[in-house]
Amino acid sequence: MTREEIAVLIDRWQHARDRHDVAALADLYAQDCVVDSPLGAGTVRGRDNNVRVYRTFWEAFPDSTLAVDQVLIDGDRVVEIGTLTGTDTGGLMGMEPSGKPFVIPIVWFFKVA
Repeated sequence: MTREEIAVLIDRWQHARDRHDVAALADLYAQDCVVDSPLGAGTVRGRDNNVRVYRTFWEAFPDSTLAVDQVLIDGDRVVEIGTLTGTDTGGLMGMEPSGKPFVIPIVWFFKVA
């Protein structure tokens, strides 16, 4: 993929993520994708499992947003730096919702194929 194609792909990913649009996100992942994520409890394999992680996360934190500070593209690698904010209103991994807001600095690393 060219740098411009990757930039368009990342833009589509950001917009789908901002809308919490699980179907649009699913279209951007390969069927056999592998995602290493502390939010996903480790390594998550496959499109359907990654979609499940998004769905579970947004059920727990329905008002969550990611403010993107910087996107770096170098060859087939992308880094996105930002701040994730939201409120724990849905609970996660069996824990009761705390009702507390959170602010988490976040970095996404991608290898695009």
